[in-house]
Amino acid sequence: MKNMSGLDGLFLHLETAATPMHVAALYVLEPPPGRVTDFAGDIERQLLPRLALSPFFRARLAALPLHFANPLWIDGGVPDFARHLQRIVLPPPGGFAELQACVAALHSTRLDRRRPLWELAIIDGLADGEVAIYLKVHHAAVDGISGLGLAASIFDAGPEPWPVPADWRSLIGEAERAGIGERLASTLRHTAAQSVKLLRHLPSGLRLLAGLAGRGGARPAAGMRQNLSFGPRTALNVPISAERDFAAVSLPLAGVRAIAERHAATLNDVVLALCSAAVRDYLVANGGVPRKSLIATMPVSLRAAGNTETTIQATLTLVRLATHLADPLRRLQAVRAAAGAAKTLTKSARSIIPTDFPSLGVPWLVGGLAALYGRSRLAGHVPPLANLAISNVPGPRQPLYLAGGRIRSCWPMSIVTHGLGLNITVFSYCDALDFGLTVARAAVPEVQSLATALQAAYAELAQLSVAPPAAAPPQRRGRRPATDTGPSRAAVAPAARGGTRRRSTTGGE
Repeated sequence: MKNMSGLDGLFLHLETAATPMHVAALYVLEPPPGRVTDFAGDIERQLLPRLALSPFFRARLAALPLHFANPLWIDGGVPDFARHLQRIVLPPPGGFAELQACVAALHSTRLDRRRPLWELAIIDGLADGEVAIYLKVHHAAVDGISGLGLAASIFDAGPEPWPVPADWRSLIGEAERAGIGERLASTLRHTAAQSVKLLRHLPSGLRLLAGLAGRGGARPAAGMRQNLSFGPRTALNVPISAERDFAAVSLPLAGVRAIAERHAATLNDVVLALCSAAVRDYLVANGGVPRKSLIATMPVSLRAAGNTETTIQATLTLVRLATHLADPLRRLQAVRAAAGAAKTLTKSARSIIPTDFPSLGVPWLVGGLAALYGRSRLAGHVPPLANLAISNVPGPRQPLYLAGGRIRSCWPMSIVTHGLGLNITVFSYCDALDFGLTVARAAVPEVQSLATALQAAYAELAQLSVAPPAAAPPQRRGRRPATDTGPSRAAVAPAARGGTRRRSTTGGE
């Protein structure tokens, strides 16, 4: 039995029918050389024991009476694979468009809380004999970094599968039984410990808030204040339904690194600038580019190096994307400055940001507010705190395998919610950056055009020199400048492609 952290529990209580709170990954596997039949069957046979032997995939929720606090995790024994694992065959022609539509539909449905909070689909029928795996896990159980540990428990480091005992079922004990008394006692002990911890960090937290308000002239706070404002209202920021759509793009990691080095930026700065350019281009054709910059919310890991514990250890920060600037170099420089300010503040506050806290009454309060926010459609009437979510998760540089087949791409899928209808999550794998664009259809009805804009944004930055932009002619006093829309990058020939037919790290369909 294990207590659920306060932060993990929030993702349970924020969940509604329109806003499922799970994350996922889409893996595409190349068949082993010479393999011509039932590669999907081999994958399933390899997965069953690995999933069952992992404590994570056996863990299920044990609720408290009246749900007055977070549930606990208990071992549920061998999973009922008929409820967790399915086989799907794509309709012809089995291209990447069909795969994207399939996983978008799978991503629209909530997980069953009576069972371990994960589902897996093995998707056959792809061209060239490839097989895809869609793995969905509730965000209450995992974040981006801890997801890497899960991958290590089910995939191989080489083409040769690691051995699994023939009697693997006998190695798994009976499902754990935790009585009401045990659950209550564990919850009260956890609540007391977290209350003491919060009180201990309260003075440091108050000093940080005072710095944000401008008292004391704290330098990190002064830089961060540029990111602290509401974002403009756009077509992305509306009430949503459960319908999802998805697009995947892969860019060469070496090419993105070269851009970063050429402009004295970090890899993450360039990722943010690419997303900024793509969203700006999309808005040119969908409602117009606001005069005010869009703001992205971005998770920042709080983990110590090597920590892959399956719990959320991250916080959120805000970054201005400089979407109001048409010049790509000026935009990249502005994004670099905003991201640096956000990183500085997060670093200064790292020791006092809570990832766990008491949860007494939290399920009622947060669950009630989440339901009310959705029913009221308030997201369509108030300015958003952030316009979109962007996340960048570092992954393995060496290929992973399953059933002898090489995983050639891994695209992440994430969460959208009312008022935040676009999530761009990036996963670095081997020599590629795999971008997963998860959208609510109510907010982004044409996700593929956004993917195309992302490809064009990369081509534009790859061709960009380091020369400073030419100074704009002076404006006459008393005249308001026109909105800086600039040329659309949709006309730029893409230098990288998304899709399943990629055989190199820059390719795709």
